[in-house]
Amino acid sequence: MNIPKVKPIIVLAACLFVITLLIPTLLVLPFTEDQATGKLGERLKEKEVPADQTVTSSGPQVDITVFRMKKKETITLPLEEYLVGVVASEMPREFEKEALKAQALAARTYIVNQMLNDNKSELPGGAVVTDTIDHQVYKDEAELRVAFKSDYDWAIKKIREAVNETSGQIITYNDAPIDASFFSTSNGYTENSEAIWLTPLPYLKSVESPWDLQSPKFGGQEVFTIAEFEEKLGVKLPNDSTIGKITERTAGKRVGTVEINGKVIKGRDIRENLKLKSTDFTWERKGDKIIIHTKGYGHGVGMSQYGANGMAEEGKNYKDIITYYYQDVEITAADSILTKVLAKK
Repeated sequence: MNIPKVKPIIVLAACLFVITLLIPTLLVLPFTEDQATGKLGERLKEKEVPADQTVTSSGPQVDITVFRMKKKETITLPLEEYLVGVVASEMPREFEKEALKAQALAARTYIVNQMLNDNKSELPGGAVVTDTIDHQVYKDEAELRVAFKSDYDWAIKKIREAVNETSGQIITYNDAPIDASFFSTSNGYTENSEAIWLTPLPYLKSVESPWDLQSPKFGGQEVFTIAEFEEKLGVKLPNDSTIGKITERTAGKRVGTVEINGKVIKGRDIRENLKLKSTDFTWERKGDKIIIHTKGYGHGVGMSQYGANGMAEEGKNYKDIITYYYQDVEITAADSILTKVLAKK
């Protein structure tokens, strides 16, 4: 059978026609795929960070020099690693993560402010802080493993996440890091800074803290003989059954001043000399004993840790907690201030 020959010009025309129809489709398909599941999906995947991966601050990398009091040695370690050891030491690991994040932010702000402070105490090896309550309690990995026992793995993961999720942030007032003081448990109110440290700070003012009433550290009791009481306070009690009269209360509902047999003593001095848990106290005299009952645990200035956890249990986040306990502050990026810290070295 004879097959008629197709002229080349007709084949060429047909090919051009098919290509003309396909070009719009070829152009549209890649764009549609990118919008639906292609490059957009890849970009989202790029933002995912494995749960066990340590996230570090993108800002200046700063090292902290700490004097270990018991070991009598100075160590240097990265800021964020130091904070893991501080948060793990200063706040119960069972607390809500948002409370731990508030603690991490307060601890980071405290140490940054300390590094900027020209009047800091002279410590061996050029250390900025000790590892005790005189500054912030710090424990290293070996010490935390002993303290946490079988809880170590889950606890340190949770604490590290709290530090990582606030990385690069500090608390500021008028563009400067605040004195981010914190304590365990209030008596239901925090305290004005001037009631404890004489210096009034506008962001450290008394606020209600009702969550603390559920703290296991809320109540306390101390017993002294009359002789011990008189010696520690440098007073002589009256011959009757009385002890002293409270002559002033603070903004935080604590004892401001007491008059004992004609001598006026500040509440904070009584707490310090008698090693009381709080300056909110009552006392009674029974025979040759003085029995003192306290409410709260700590100086009462700044953030209450048990209050922070109570707020977190009610659904508040770490920013809510911080801006409640520290008035009129901002949570800001630490980059520019950390640059100043590096410049001072």
